[in-house]
Amino acid sequence: MNELIHIVISKTIVYRWWIIIACSLCVIISAIGINKINIDSDLRVFFSKDNPQLQQLEALEKTFTKSENVIFIIAPKNNDLFDRENLGVIKALTEAAWQVPFSIRVNSITNYQHTLANADELVVEDLVDDIGTLSDEDLIRKKQIALSEPALINHLVSKDSAVSVINIIINFTDKKPADVSSVTDYCRNLRDQFNRDHPDINFYLTGSVLFDAAFSEVGQHDMATLVPLMLCVLVITIGLSLRSFMATFLILVVIVMATGTAMGLAGWSGISINPASASAPTIILTLAVADSVHILTMMYRLIAQGMQRQLAIIESVKFNFQAVLLTSITTATGFLTMNYSDSPPFHDLGNIVAMGIVAAFFYSLFFLPALLSVLPLRIENKLNHRQLNYLRLLANFVIQYKNGILVLTLMMAIGLSYSATQNRLNDNWIKYFSENIKVRVATDYLEEHISGSDFIEYSVSSGKPHGISEPEFLNNLENYVQWLRNHPSVIHVITLTDLMKKLNKNLHGDDNNWYKLPEQKDLAAQYLLLYEMSLPYGLDLNNLINVDKSATRILVTVKNLGTKALRQLDKEAQSWLKTNTPNYMHTQGSGISIVWAYLSERNIINMLLAAFGALIVISAIMIIALRRLDIGVLSLLPNILPAFMAFGIWAVWSGEIGLGLSVVVSMTLGIVVDDSIHFISKYLRAREKSHMTSNEAIHHTFSTVGPAMWITTVALVAGFLVLTVSDYRMTADMGLLSAITVSIALVMDFLLLPVILLKISKNT
Repeated sequence: MNELIHIVISKTIVYRWWIIIACSLCVIISAIGINKINIDSDLRVFFSKDNPQLQQLEALEKTFTKSENVIFIIAPKNNDLFDRENLGVIKALTEAAWQVPFSIRVNSITNYQHTLANADELVVEDLVDDIGTLSDEDLIRKKQIALSEPALINHLVSKDSAVSVINIIINFTDKKPADVSSVTDYCRNLRDQFNRDHPDINFYLTGSVLFDAAFSEVGQHDMATLVPLMLCVLVITIGLSLRSFMATFLILVVIVMATGTAMGLAGWSGISINPASASAPTIILTLAVADSVHILTMMYRLIAQGMQRQLAIIESVKFNFQAVLLTSITTATGFLTMNYSDSPPFHDLGNIVAMGIVAAFFYSLFFLPALLSVLPLRIENKLNHRQLNYLRLLANFVIQYKNGILVLTLMMAIGLSYSATQNRLNDNWIKYFSENIKVRVATDYLEEHISGSDFIEYSVSSGKPHGISEPEFLNNLENYVQWLRNHPSVIHVITLTDLMKKLNKNLHGDDNNWYKLPEQKDLAAQYLLLYEMSLPYGLDLNNLINVDKSATRILVTVKNLGTKALRQLDKEAQSWLKTNTPNYMHTQGSGISIVWAYLSERNIINMLLAAFGALIVISAIMIIALRRLDIGVLSLLPNILPAFMAFGIWAVWSGEIGLGLSVVVSMTLGIVVDDSIHFISKYLRAREKSHMTSNEAIHHTFSTVGPAMWITTVALVAGFLVLTVSDYRMTADMGLLSAITVSIALVMDFLLLPVILLKISKNT
């Protein structure tokens, strides 16, 4: 193998210009694909097509009105919505909202369809119509009605009548990023216009469409800011570590080429960019550093010892080839296991990074040596003795106190691993955005003053056409609704039974004693037909009942619970239905919030299984490559422990693991193994080829591979910490936990790994 590598690298140097041209063309052709990359602005990109909760949601949306919306929040500074001027503004904004592109329904307190009796007739009218004709007494009466309507209170108006909401239902015929942008831009311009015209009122925007836009905007912002920031960090980190302008320049060239190749291939492959995959360029820039650093540091070392440059290039590649090959395979394997995630964006992230790692491997082994052979390098013929002295002291410390180090590191690992079990599997997709993102600000305001941002939707069947008018069905439905309303986590419930009770009251002369469900099916059906015939265009009951009137929808607004509590609430609701209602009424929760709730739980399980599978693959690779069963197996200990210890620290720091963190084990496993492979391969090389004792081999390994290990770790940690400045908290938390994991891995590789090697080797 060494002879083959020697021949290949020698030919690379001989045909260096052809290699440089070929690699450059490869980058250019690949990078053209960057123009084909699309930004995916749909929140549902996080759900796979076979996601059972997504399929249920889509089935519900085909039956009833879609739940995609834009929400205007109106907050008068005088805290009185029913001031004549404030009502006029709400009515004007309600009318303007009908012009929003793709809008099919607008709900507000002014156009709420209030019902009342007029002799023997049912009157259905806007709650607030001609404001100019309303007296002060009329305004007081309108306020009393609004604050007594179950359909309005904690839904479109706050209990203190200080904040109101206008809910615009959006129906995209064929949802495209341009459509989301057009709706978002229109609504933002409308908000800005009303803010200018009415400075005494604060207007906020939220809703699922605004979150779609935010996903797209944050992804684009991350790519535009994190990549330049990462390059600056790498220049500073590598420059200070290597103290060589040319070495820093060469490494940057290689990692930029690898990143450009990967992103271009992603474009050619039709992979779209979303907030999760938007971090791929930054991660590639970080990971691609390692191969070049190992080759350059060894080449510099050999030249400093007096070796001729061309020979030093060949020897450095030969010396690092096995470790670089294995680390590239293990790192790519770790990222490819992200394809087992239940969330497609993580498939994209893993595949893009894996392509970047493979590209970095080839550019480091071919393009870099070719470029090194033609550049007029000025390399001083001296070693960094201060750095080597520190590593020599560390090697002495490990050899002298190996027993104590073994006990101490294992005790720390056990303690932190136990702490890791205290993490809670919980998530909140609203909190994925940092608090300086406007849609997050608006949503937090909505939760604080009116209602929650999490919804559970139930489609309850009556078992037959027109069955929703059956008294038995309505009574069972009403009992279920009352159970929901009594649940401590529920804020508001929209239900057919409230409408039926109100209609029954209206058609009995508005007598409050008749505010109850009709006792006859024909009567209930007539009430419903009479009401539907009186509704204006756009405010029908399609959002509440299906076409053949065999099922009705219940919309439950809940507190900001997090995914764990949301799943529990849904399970309790399903259990109540199974215990107290006929089989045909049994159903389960749906809606975006529920899809997220089950996604995070399922994804964590899938990724843990994927990490276990990757561990088996990496173990086999190391055993076969190192040809030592004992070292291959025992060396996995310092590779497994960093993830457990990092999650132990996370339990103290946060205590909650969500969708983004569920992929960290798979993502970092291959990275963590990198330094172990370099350390072990150099150690075995010293033992088997140079016939050193175990103590001598440890000293030799620290001095040869140690500098590159800490340089690459510093670069990795710096790169992952760059991700923490993202406004997308999933990316930021993923970056922080990865940085913690990689940092612990270096400590384990400098302390626990050499101790293990000493324990299983005879010092001969």
